[in-house]
This record gives sequence, structure tokens and C-alpha cells, in this order.
Amino acid sequence: MNEWLIILLGIGMITIILGVLVVWKKRKEGKSKETDYRALFTMGITFVPLGIVMSISIGNPGMLGITALGIIYMTMGLANRDKWKKKS
Repeated sequence: MNEWLIILLGIGMITIILGVLVVWKKRKEGKSKETDYRALFTMGITFVPLGIVMSISIGNPGMLGITALGIIYMTMGLANRDKWKKKS
């Protein structure tokens, strides 16, 4: 059991290091994109009922964290509604 923990920690550390390197490279190149606030709002609408249903069906109140994340995403999307990207 102990060796699995070491393997998982190693994989996690490699993933974090690679993620940091990718973000650092993108910032260095200046290829940052604008945030799509409409997508955040849509994700929020999806996460709120998903968190409630999962909390009730699984019986784990920790799933309400997904609901809280959905409320945060919806708030961010609505606060920046003037910056929503137009449908092409």
C-alpha cells in the first residue's frame, strides 16, 4: 500500500511541474486568451443542479462544494456580462 502512495505522489508532482512549465511558457510567449465569461456562466448553470443532485443521491454533503463552485462561476459570468463573446 505504501508503494502506491509514493507512485501517486510522484505522478502528481510530475503533473504539477509540467503544468507550471506550460503556463510559464505561454505567459512568456504572450499567448494569453481572453476569458470567455459566457462559458463560465454556462458551467455555473450546469454545476449548481449537479452538485445538489449528487449531494442528495450519494448522501455526501461535501458534494455541495460543486454547487458552491457553480454559484461562483455564475456570479463571475453575470458580473462580466458585457464581455460575453458573441456567437459566431
